[in-house]
Amino acid sequence: MPVQTEHRFSVADYYRMAETGVLRPDARVELLDGRIIDMSPIGPYHSGLVARLTRFFSLKSKGRWMVFPQNPLRLHDHSEPEPDIMLLRPALDDYTNRHPQPDDVFLLIEVSDATIYYDRDQKLPAYGRAGVPEVWIVNLNDQTIEVYREPTFTGYASKVVLRAGDQAAPQAFPDLRLDVTELLKR
Repeated sequence: MPVQTEHRFSVADYYRMAETGVLRPDARVELLDGRIIDMSPIGPYHSGLVARLTRFFSLKSKGRWMVFPQNPLRLHDHSEPEPDIMLLRPALDDYTNRHPQPDDVFLLIEVSDATIYYDRDQKLPAYGRAGVPEVWIVNLNDQTIEVYREPTFTGYASKVVLRAGDQAAPQAFPDLRLDVTELLKR
């Protein structure tokens, strides 16, 4: 009986494919657990919220963190997803010599509409396994922020859902309050 095997790409393979033209320069893809995943198109509500969050966190930073929107996060040798926003430990080189890794992350945010199941069922467990300390999924469909903390091998031990009228604050910066109603307004 033949045995089926699956080839998983490494981050090095992924970059070689880009360098040699296997992946087009304009391809919207990310590498997750060795699989190259097509990223969904970004609509105006999604992109507007990413801009709103980027502005909010940038204005409040005072050098305590770097805001890193829509850039790669090196989880391990077979995963380099591109979350919507990360709050990172400041780096003297601004991460020009390597991509950030889980230990560099204070908070990771995914803005989700059509991607909610992929973000929740695929990316979230990968972030937990890698030790990302806190993930927010801004769920545009339900108009909520899902706050995940306490990473485990299968995802996160703690989940809190915030709705209109609530305030969100990163665990690393509890003084930083974000009004859910203001964030999600159109």
